[in-house]
Amino acid sequence: MSASEYTLQCNFHKCRVKLSGFAWVTACSHIFCDRHGSVEFSRTPAICPACSSVLSGKLDVLRTELVPSEQYKSMVLVGLPPETILDISHKAMTFWTYQVNQERLLMEFNLSRAGGQVVQMEKFLTQQNQSRELELNALKEEVGSLKKRLEEYKQKYREVLDRLNERNRQYQKLQGLFESNQMHTLGTSEKETMSHPFTTGLVKQHSLHNSPSFLGQEGNRFFSLGPEIANTFFQFNSPARDGTHPFIKKN
Repeated sequence: MSASEYTLQCNFHKCRVKLSGFAWVTACSHIFCDRHGSVEFSRTPAICPACSSVLSGKLDVLRTELVPSEQYKSMVLVGLPPETILDISHKAMTFWTYQVNQERLLMEFNLSRAGGQVVQMEKFLTQQNQSRELELNALKEEVGSLKKRLEEYKQKYREVLDRLNERNRQYQKLQGLFESNQMHTLGTSEKETMSHPFTTGLVKQHSLHNSPSFLGQEGNRFFSLGPEIANTFFQFNSPARDGTHPFIKKN
């Protein structure tokens, strides 16, 4: 970029705007925008915001137009001797060179500070990456351990499930045997009940003295017929006689 394309910036540290139109220049070789220059140099005595120099002289602070008109440029140095014109031009060029050098130094300072920040950030990121890698490795080991435990639990679960299935099969087998035995027992009981249609129960021998005994081996227990069935039984098996007892033999 050529010198003619370069634009000075406001030396106020909170502004740094590119200058155009009017600007305030100081004897300590600083330049400010019209807004901040009007505020800062309205006080008495005026103090340079950039270097804190006291600007008490009449010509220590000037408000100048950065792009003057052609008429102004044709008349501002008219009549001055060449050495004066050269001296004015030299001082103007010195001011410009100082501003450019200041901007360069400021840019280098900002670049150096940014480089230092980048180095610190890289160091910080490196430490963070190392810490994250350690945490990641620890998490991987923990995941591996958990997977191993999960496989052990799965194996135990399969073993318990196999045992449970075996117990269920045994239970089903026993349940089938029990039901089969129960059905067999019920069938036997029904057959025994059907084989004695006239049997009503067991009673003591002294409860029915005249009833015949059907159990020869047991003296204290016998099958007895109910009163109505006994009467019917004896009426059916005993033929009518002449009003005599059927079981009493006559002499």
